[in-house]
Amino acid sequence: MRNLLLSVATVLMAGAAVAAPAQSAQLPKGAAHNIVLVHGAFVDQTSWQPVADILTKKGYNVTLVENPLTSLAADVDATKQALAKLNGKTVLVGHSWGGVVITQAGDDPKVSALVYVSAFAPDVGQSLAILAQSGPATEGGAAIHPDEKGNLYIDPKVFPSAVAADLPPEIAESLANHQLPLNHTAFEAPVDTAAWHDKPTFYVISTKDKVIAPEVQNIFAERMKAQTTEVAGSHASLVVHAKEVAAVIEKAALVK
Repeated sequence: MRNLLLSVATVLMAGAAVAAPAQSAQLPKGAAHNIVLVHGAFVDQTSWQPVADILTKKGYNVTLVENPLTSLAADVDATKQALAKLNGKTVLVGHSWGGVVITQAGDDPKVSALVYVSAFAPDVGQSLAILAQSGPATEGGAAIHPDEKGNLYIDPKVFPSAVAADLPPEIAESLANHQLPLNHTAFEAPVDTAAWHDKPTFYVISTKDKVIAPEVQNIFAERMKAQTTEVAGSHASLVVHAKEVAAVIEKAALVK
């Protein structure tokens, strides 16, 4: 699975991130040097690879968290373990389900800013299940179903158009057929901390998202009083619009 997604990222970077000219490794004075990237459900940490490569070339210390996707607590623990290995200011970034994880894990004192990318953003007491009921229904949301073990998947026939409509069809289909499931207990678990109440927050809204409706993303961003950036991408905008997403993360790194 990881090799597949890494290959996917490599193909996409060949047309996007890698094409960018090399940048100086000298970071702006006072910038957070550490970036921690938390992936969403159904994919692994290599979904962040295009963004990670851009930021690494600019001199940031980038960590890709490997979420087990077995429970909210397990994913939060994986993120906190990554944070524990770092020294100094850190920007914590989450995509999709990863937004729930960073909401809970982001109260770490090292975290100087939060960045949500097409991500769920719960308040205290809210779960992904509660958030999924708000706002207009989406093609991707309606296609999430449990298997006999209670693990959640997106219908592989719907995945390409709902999740990754702006990726090459063969890549979207490969991702659809090699999903990493999210355990239903993660879907139902509420957060007991909402770090965005106390941290500077940024949100990248994907205006063509068919998993989290753009209107809902706007509601999340407004509630958090986040600085917002819009990209004309699908739920996979962290890959397709890696350059714009990386730019928002760099802006978050400059927060005093």
